Amino acid sequence: MQTIIDSNQNLLEALVLMCPESSKNTLRSWIEKERIFVNGKLVTKPMHPLVKGDEVSLGKRSLILYKGIKVLYEDKHLIVVDKPEGLLSVATQFEECLTTHCIIKRRFNTQRVYPVHRLDRETSGVMVFAYTELARDYLKEKFRLHDITREYVAVVEGSFEKDKGTWQSYLLEDEATYYVQSVAPEKGRLATTHYEVVSRSRQYTTLRVTLETGRKNQIRVHCKDAGHSIAGDKKYGSTKNPLNRLGLHAHKLGFIHPETNKPLLFESPIPPNFF
Repeated sequence: MQTIIDSNQNLLEALVLMCPESSKNTLRSWIEKERIFVNGKLVTKPMHPLVKGDEVSLGKRSLILYKGIKVLYEDKHLIVVDKPEGLLSVATQFEECLTTHCIIKRRFNTQRVYPVHRLDRETSGVMVFAYTELARDYLKEKFRLHDITREYVAVVEGSFEKDKGTWQSYLLEDEATYYVQSVAPEKGRLATTHYEVVSRSRQYTTLRVTLETGRKNQIRVHCKDAGHSIAGDKKYGSTKNPLNRLGLHAHKLGFIHPETNKPLLFESPIPPNFF
């Protein structure tokens, strides 16, 4: 459902006109559940101002799993989810049960669920898991060949002079401390990150980041090395936490379906306070 606004008004007023049969409490719940978009962007405030020509649309009701995991797509081959910040992707030696992987497995009890890639615990956004070995092997190979669309949004400290650029270094993880750093080429694995400035403020810059490689903590290390640590990333040099979380979000994930060969692109709405 969508409509074009014909006069200046706030979002709640527009929804009342769009859906006169629904109560204001229902309309507010749609906003709270992240179902309302203005000109294609998620809006989370009922009083958000609209102007003539704005497009307001109502998204589909999402399936929400335990711990707020939102299902974006699912078929017999794979599942794509929107992982909240603060939740592990897969089990570690410190945590085996409360992970995105385990929560998805609990839905079926016996069905196999195969991890394909990971997001850091502190990073939110789009992830894919496979339901079959064929889909798992196919997607892992796509990730290995970097034949995957992966776009992140990062809020970093300081202001960038350049509007876009590329970071490249060789990364190595310290197995004792799990700390990743740039090292000499013969010691590490090549990591390439592209960035583009989305917005600037006096103290912070919002970046659109795309990965050419997918090394552990790659974006976080490259931002630190550039002198612009990600906001809230104490591990990699940040001194401030204005978002009360790590300022990194996996915004888009795109790939060719392993069975249908159709291109798929999924988006997780950018957290409103990232701008």
